[in-house]
Amino acid sequence: QVQLVETGGGLVQAGGSLRLACAASGRTLSDYAMAWFRQAPGKEREFVAAMRRSGAMTYYADSVKGRFTISRDNAKNAVYLQMNSLKPEDTAVYYCAADTLYSGRGSTNWDYWGQGTHVTVSS
Repeated sequence: QVQLVETGGGLVQAGGSLRLACAASGRTLSDYAMAWFRQAPGKEREFVAAMRRSGAMTYYADSVKGRFTISRDNAKNAVYLQMNSLKPEDTAVYYCAADTLYSGRGSTNWDYWGQGTHVTVSS
């Protein structure tokens, strides 16, 4: 079983950038498809980005396409979310998720989750 820990959240002004990291332990991340989800106060958890186990395919929510990039570093056993041109509506708790196969955009389909990291974008 894989354990996930997210870091890199914080407070940033609109237009700024943050890089979130998801470190894995217990298993090798290259054995998993990976995803990022977010949950804003009072809202449901929503899909942000995902990458297939092979790394060959990536997927993005329309709201972040062109601004966010998901990547992985197998040597560091970590996955990243580079977030550029941040907007106040990107404010949320960001979660890293893993599954043995790409599980689509529904949060309930993913088996393993980190504890989340807070991102606040001020206007």
